[in-house]
Amino acid sequence: MRAPTDPWLPDLCRPGRLAIILLAAEAVVVVIALAPGAFPHGSLADFGAASALALWIALIGAVGLCLLRGPINRLPLPLGALAACALPVAVAAVCIAVLYEVDRGIGFQLGLPAEQRTRTLLGTAGLAALATAALLRYFYVREQWRAKVRAHAEAEVRALQARIRPHFLFNSMNTIASLVRVDPATAERAVEDLAELFRAALGAGKGEATLAEELHLAERYLAIEGLRLGERLRVEWRLAEPLPRDLLLPRLVLQPLVENAVLHGVSRLEAGGVVRIGADVRERILYLTVENPVPEAEDGPGINGHAQGSIAQRLRHRFGRTARMTVERGRGYYRCGLEIPVA
Repeated sequence: MRAPTDPWLPDLCRPGRLAIILLAAEAVVVVIALAPGAFPHGSLADFGAASALALWIALIGAVGLCLLRGPINRLPLPLGALAACALPVAVAAVCIAVLYEVDRGIGFQLGLPAEQRTRTLLGTAGLAALATAALLRYFYVREQWRAKVRAHAEAEVRALQARIRPHFLFNSMNTIASLVRVDPATAERAVEDLAELFRAALGAGKGEATLAEELHLAERYLAIEGLRLGERLRVEWRLAEPLPRDLLLPRLVLQPLVENAVLHGVSRLEAGGVVRIGADVRERILYLTVENPVPEAEDGPGINGHAQGSIAQRLRHRFGRTARMTVERGRGYYRCGLEIPVA
């Protein structure tokens, strides 16, 4: 059930939504123009006048709904929907009435004969009602779909929070315990790194992180795993400065990829290997890559679909279709890349 405070009517003053409304108004005029006898004079002037009138009604109606969005959203849904449909209908009726009076008083011959005044007014109001109902339904369904996508993305984040495996925690604690007496300073840094990693995981669904924070968190994770794997884990950072380090990203988009590279790549090789982390900006796109070796008998890491799917979905939700994930598998290596638009 919809909570009373949940807005169902979107902000129609946004450029994208306003463009959809104006295109729909023009589409109605085009459909009418295709009907026989719709424009008695059959001229482009008639079509242009009808288009101007439809766009004017659509624009005023959209602005009115935008200004009254708060009060309408506070109404019960059926009553709010009725009010939202009634406003453009009233705008259409007033515009037709005013246009008729102007035409009669000035004599511009705009194609509104007196005997058709009522018919034209009612017909325009009816078309406005149908178009408004269809558009509001479209926007409502689209907002509901986006809400479901957002809820699913949040569920994926919660699953990602629980994804820090118990064996990683136990291995880290065992490593820290072994260092407490022989190297207290390193043990203390490892505890701080582990606390920072878990703090980030628990706050993954709360707000955003900067690129600098994501790089720092990946570095902290590698520092912890470096204590366990020793010389088997080697890291190459390929950061092409300057980077947009203040760019806001969903939390935990880089560290899970680095974790996959270590767990399903380096740790499965007796001799270990190199994890290569790259970042550069080309043509307003930030490219993040994580590359790691894998056993030659395989063409990629083992269990990594959950993390990658969650990251790809959250990036699409945050940046739209311009953000994407790429995966490249080859003999002995695996590379995962993120393409993120830079505003």
